[in-house]
Amino acid sequence: MAAGAAHAAVAKPTERSKQKAAAEAERAELQQKLNALKRDIGKTESAREDAADTLAESEEAISKANRTLRELADEQAQTNARLTELAAEHTRLQATVNQQKQQLAKLLREHYVAGNEDRIKLLLSGDNPNRINRDLQMMAYVSQAQARLLESLRANLKAVESNQAEAENARNELEEIAQEERHQKSVLEQEKAKRAAVLASLSQRLVSQRKEAGKLAQDEQRMGALVDSLNKLIEEQARAAAAEKRRLEALAAAKAKAEAEARAKAKAEAEAKARQLAQLRAKAQQAEKERLAKQGKPGASTPLASAPPVPAAPTATPVKPAPDTRVASVPAAEPAKEPVKEPAKVPAKEPAREPAKEPAATVAMREPIAVREVPNDEPPARPARAADVALAPAAAEGAFAALKGQLRPPVAGKIGARFGAKRGDGPSWKGMFIRTAEGTQIHAIAAGRVVFAQWLRGYGNLIIVDHGGQYWSIYGNNQSLLRREGDAVKSGDVIAAAGNTGGNEESGLYFELRHRGKEFDPASWVKF
Repeated sequence: MAAGAAHAAVAKPTERSKQKAAAEAERAELQQKLNALKRDIGKTESAREDAADTLAESEEAISKANRTLRELADEQAQTNARLTELAAEHTRLQATVNQQKQQLAKLLREHYVAGNEDRIKLLLSGDNPNRINRDLQMMAYVSQAQARLLESLRANLKAVESNQAEAENARNELEEIAQEERHQKSVLEQEKAKRAAVLASLSQRLVSQRKEAGKLAQDEQRMGALVDSLNKLIEEQARAAAAEKRRLEALAAAKAKAEAEARAKAKAEAEAKARQLAQLRAKAQQAEKERLAKQGKPGASTPLASAPPVPAAPTATPVKPAPDTRVASVPAAEPAKEPVKEPAKVPAKEPAREPAKEPAATVAMREPIAVREVPNDEPPARPARAADVALAPAAAEGAFAALKGQLRPPVAGKIGARFGAKRGDGPSWKGMFIRTAEGTQIHAIAAGRVVFAQWLRGYGNLIIVDHGGQYWSIYGNNQSLLRREGDAVKSGDVIAAAGNTGGNEESGLYFELRHRGKEFDPASWVKF
């Protein structure tokens, strides 16, 4: 039963498995492009089989298994660290919850001992009102404190549950990693045994092919074709990324222009409406002035003069109407010596008659001036896909050139061949070969981005790093490639493990430097 429960727990999908599946999907398109690139290079070569090609499948499988085991070890360390943090957090939360439970129990006990005296009993007790008010205030404070304590306790209990769920997920991830490690180790042992058997059967054929001058020349041509094809692919991706950037900028500019035009139009409409309101108000005031003048009231212009001025540049906020002072000011404008002529008639007639004279002005002055929204008919911005810009250089232009003569060697070992030296009857060396033990860590000589990490005829497991400014470093004959295409690396990062893949007779590293596709001597750049 325990085994079945453990299996059920492992079968449950974890966050790690979801993220891993998403990452694999993102890399799939780039892998397809690079595989197509290799096929195109192979079409230009003769169909004669290379003995080392028989080793390609097992050497690639060994490289993949070693890289996966390294990644799993890193994941395991990170998950263990997170599990330790979660355990410490759980201990802290549990202590807080226990303390809050004790506080709540103490409050309830004291409340019970106090006799459960409520507010109604206090009000009806007939005691001193000041004391009653003070006691009621204290009871309110206690109630608020209890409510806050309960709310905090609920939040902490919820945090404990979340912590337990996250810890359970981390333990499931650890079990998942352990299963993958066991599987990858089994695959690694099988592929090593397979490679050893193939090497034993092809040893004589490999030795004879390594001495052929034509094969060495073909290997160099293949490397040159790969570098040229990668350069074209990177340039295509750069153009696509630039075009996408221009498209997004054009969309943003068009949207900003539309918004500016909408604001300008709304402002013009507001100003026109404000002018119309001012004209209506002026006409209403003039009509009122004439009406009062006909009634023989010399002070008719006084109330109109006190009206507030119309703002010159109204905004999008509602325009408030001028205060109506006509009814209130009529009696004040009459001469003191005249007898009062039915003062009740003036206010009685004015409210009933005036709204009918200027309803348009009154209604319009109270309407808010709204800014009209302009519909956005542009399609939503489409972000550049990760695979489209995966090979963009990670280092700044000119950064690598400034490191000339200061670069550290990619691996410690004995130099077996130097740039420009003759290779028997074949072409001269286009790079350097550094002898070192199988499995020795290979380091990136500078910051950059991995643009190729696959098996290539003549070079075995090959990794290429773009350092920007069209400077590339090339590492061949590796036992394992520990980084993938698109990965950004820093100076000194471990990117591979030394080996003798590709049919090489010695274990070590083949190392090249290129600028604009042309190889050059690493000795003046790297401090060997």
